[in-house]
Amino acid sequence: MTSLDGPGADSGVAAIKASPAGAGEFRSAFTAYARRYRKFLFGLLIAAFVSGIAYRYLFDPYDERELANFIRSGFHAMGLALGGWTVQLAFVSIPRSRLGAALRKLPLWAEFVVKSIAMTAAFTAVAVILQIILYGAPPQRFWFEHELPNILSLAFVFSLFVGMLFELQRFIGGRVLGSFLLGTYRRPTREQRIVMFLDIAGSTTLAENMDELRVHDLITRFFYDIDGPIADHGGEVHSYVGDEVIVTWPQGGDPKRNAGCLRCFFAIEDKIARVASSYVAEFGVAPRFRAGLHAGPVIVSQCGELKRQLAYFGDTMNVAARLREHCKAAGELLIVSAELLHCVRVPPGLKIGSGGKIPLRGRRIPIEAHSVRREE
Repeated sequence: MTSLDGPGADSGVAAIKASPAGAGEFRSAFTAYARRYRKFLFGLLIAAFVSGIAYRYLFDPYDERELANFIRSGFHAMGLALGGWTVQLAFVSIPRSRLGAALRKLPLWAEFVVKSIAMTAAFTAVAVILQIILYGAPPQRFWFEHELPNILSLAFVFSLFVGMLFELQRFIGGRVLGSFLLGTYRRPTREQRIVMFLDIAGSTTLAENMDELRVHDLITRFFYDIDGPIADHGGEVHSYVGDEVIVTWPQGGDPKRNAGCLRCFFAIEDKIARVASSYVAEFGVAPRFRAGLHAGPVIVSQCGELKRQLAYFGDTMNVAARLREHCKAAGELLIVSAELLHCVRVPPGLKIGSGGKIPLRGRRIPIEAHSVRREE
């Protein structure tokens, strides 16, 4: 293969100079999460409005069941839901600060207690403020003694259920959760998908030079940091395997949309460059990575009984993995197949290298592949 000489992806690690993450990272992360889960929020607000009306119908005296009161209760519930949702997003958006690091180290039950306290405080403040706004007068003692405890109890139970759904969606992915609920992949299904295999370059050298737990901490943090760019560009994390992550996109008929996979790789590069100095401070090195991209048919099927998951099969998966392996020999950070390039519109600022035929392990017919770099 020709023209695949590059910046030495096999060098493993590099101490890249970059500005440390600041308070602005929290705002950007919060905004990104809010945008990413706006459909979830929309559904949450509708459910809250209905719940508020139901609360008014079930618990209020018959003579207070007026249209205006039903609407007030609906908006009251929506405000509580929005307050709880804000707290939830604040916790998942905490940047790599002392608070964020401390929360991640807590046992699950302790983290739950901390979040419960914050959630209760938010619910109380929102409930009192909305009571004043919606009814035009400060709440009376009876309301604090009888109404507020009921409101907080119901709001907390509702937020617990919503939080479980939210965390489950984050844990296994919204599409995977939906497919399990709907039974979409109970039988094998063929889909056209774009697949990226991405791993940390030089992880073997890291394991030799660092304690295994430290290497694990670095890999875990790397996966945490690249999650945002992947989601922002429409990618779905299929699985993490060692120091490797497998990401997929649906392959549609819009070349510009399909190019999200290319933008994703370089967005990850930008993100790691921004936080590289903190890696150097903590681990002595900043991670470098490489990836292979391919597009084609994939067989998707639900597998397992005790632990269910979606499994991807087919030549497309094998080719993407082999392209990632070839990056080291070619000295490149990103190698993509000609099949992928046929279905994408290359974003401005990127340069496609001249292609060549690559013999891939386990495949009789060589595949045409190209390097992708930023324009200088």
